[in-house]
This record gives sequence, C-alpha cells and structure tokens, in this order.
Amino acid sequence: MKRLSVMVNMLLLASLGLFLFAGVVFLMGINSQEDEQEGETLNFVMEREAMYYTRLADKKVQCRLCFRNCEITDGERGECRNRVNRGGTLYTIIYGKPSAIQIDPIEKEPQYHMLPGTLILCFGTAGCNFRCRFCQNWHLSQQSLEEMVQVYLVSPEEAVEEAIKRGIPTISFTYNEPTSFYEYVYDIAKIAKTRGLNILWHSNGAINPEPLRELLHYTDAVTIDLKGFTEEFYKETCSAKLKPVLNTLKIIKEEGVWLEIVNLVIPTLNDDPEDIRRMCEWIRDNLGTQVPLHFSRFYPAFQLTNLPPTPVETLERAYSIAKDVGLEYLTIGNVPGHPCNSTFCPKCGNTLIGRIHFQVIENNIQKGKCRFCGEVIPGIWQD
Repeated sequence: MKRLSVMVNMLLLASLGLFLFAGVVFLMGINSQEDEQEGETLNFVMEREAMYYTRLADKKVQCRLCFRNCEITDGERGECRNRVNRGGTLYTIIYGKPSAIQIDPIEKEPQYHMLPGTLILCFGTAGCNFRCRFCQNWHLSQQSLEEMVQVYLVSPEEAVEEAIKRGIPTISFTYNEPTSFYEYVYDIAKIAKTRGLNILWHSNGAINPEPLRELLHYTDAVTIDLKGFTEEFYKETCSAKLKPVLNTLKIIKEEGVWLEIVNLVIPTLNDDPEDIRRMCEWIRDNLGTQVPLHFSRFYPAFQLTNLPPTPVETLERAYSIAKDVGLEYLTIGNVPGHPCNSTFCPKCGNTLIGRIHFQVIENNIQKGKCRFCGEVIPGIWQD
C-alpha cells in the first residue's frame, strides 16, 4: 500500500463576504485501485463490525444506535445509509472514509464557551439519520458513500496524529450527523483522550441512550441542534422526532459534559413566539439557566430555497424571549456584526467575549471568571 499522502493547502475562506479567515484544508488520499494491484488491503477502512445491534431471525439485524432502530434484512442498509447487513452481521461501511476534513475556528461549531479563539480539526462523512429539508450540508448528509465526489482514507490513529502535529487542541465531528459514523468517532475519541486532545461533536441529538453515554465518556463538549419544539415540525421538516432529542439533552447534562444548543430559526416553520418560549422554558427547567443557546439565522438551502432568510427582528425577538425566561447565555448567529453575536456577563452586563461572526476580537474571561466583576462563567477555558 502506498503511504498516505498529506497535502496542505492554505485557503482564504470568506465568511459571508464580510471578513476573511485563514483556513487550512487537509486533503488526504490514496489510490485504492493501485493499492489493490499491489496486493495490499486496507483493513482499517474495509471491515469494522458495527456497535449496538441485535441479530434477529433469517439473518436480519436490528440496529440499536439511534431512535430509528432500523430492522435491516441481509444485504440492505439502514436509514443512515452507512450500516449494512452482511449475512446477519452489521457493518459500518463509512469507517475511516471521511469526505470532509478541515480546520475551522471553534466558534463555527458553534462552541462559544470552549477554548475561544482556538482551532478544531473537523471530520465529516456521507450519511445522516435525519432528512432535513433545509440542510446546508446536504451534499454530505443526504447522499451515500458511493455518491461522494471525494473520499479520503484516514485511520483513527492518523486523525489523532494530524491534530497533534498541527498543534490543534480539539478534534470535532461535524458537517453531517456523527451518529451515522459512530464507530469512527468512538475509536478516534478513545485514542485522542490518551494523547491529551479534546473531543467535540455537533449532533442532531437523536442517538439512543446506551451508545450516547458510552461516547460521552470520551467527550469534552457537545453542540446539539434543537431544530424546533414541536413534533409536527420534526416530522414534516426533518422526518424525525423531537422526544429523543430532548432525552439526549438531559443525558448530556446528567453526565456533566459541556453542552451548547443551536436553534436555527426558519421563517413560517419554527419561528412561532409561543413555541420559542416553551422551548426556552423547557431548557431552563430541565437543563438550567447556564446552558448557552444560539439562535441562528436561516438562509435558503437544499429543498427550502423558496423561503427567505430569517428576518433579524425575528432572531432578536427570540433572544428577548429567552432572556425574559431567564436563560443567561444567549447569542444570535449567522448575522456577522450583530452585537448579540458576543457573550455578555449575566451579572454585570459587560462583554465577556466579543466576536465578529467566527472571529474573537475580545476575551475578558480570566481563570473562568468575568474580568470585571468576578462572576464564575461556566465552560472550558484556557488556564
């Protein structure tokens, strides 16, 4: 097998045309056909039995990873497109095969209370267990492995070594749903924690409790998309369910893993003020007042190009509702330059972290406290 080649290209990534961020994209690849001709195999990407499934009669299996609990007949795949039944054994076909590898600012996740101003090494693959009509990364999440324009072959060990070599403190699993490539996430996370790295993942939250709790043992922080607050919205817009997401949020809080929540506000679909109020009250009553909540602006994408971008006034109204309910750490996202993209101290009102979109321009947190009044600020901070 030819040695895995690593080519690093420096790119200037435009953030909605308002400022430039210096990004790095890693292109990792090998010629699989040539490798086969050389008589070598790629065991780490070709064969990985799936975790969390039950064997049934007639070579059927039932996947136990997410809320769908797919029953899969021999030769077929689950709803996520990444788990295949071969003769009564469930395999993940996406293991070691990311289609997106990139360095991002941690603020892009978003994670606003975790190591502000640092970089994350991000991995994404094909596949997802949701069918969101508004997905901005649909070219990954709503396609199968075979439809990917590019697939890189990267072992868990190589992923960890790349972060260490580049001096990046955190590995993140994002762009598509990490549940759909769970085993790859899990194996990278276990190795990464032995090497002193942080693990972050951004999820729709519809994972089952047992695999969730296991992965949280090797996780430092999670960003969960709370896409709406009605079962109707989840069913009609995402082909999914709300209840499993709420259960996941409570488990993350119980396990003591740092949690932040994103609510993408979509005009006419999930922007009802009363629903937003109920969502904020649920967060307050079940997760506490100190879980950061990010209201994010929708832009037309995928199957919802008929809708306009979210009016800024709608986001500001949601922000006001959440503040009135008693939530302490609120931001407005995808509106570069908006003052509420920054984080403010709930006690003295001064700016804790000033941001312009993904760029940190001011950090007034010292040893986990507000520099102005000494209020303890929850999160994961630099010493």
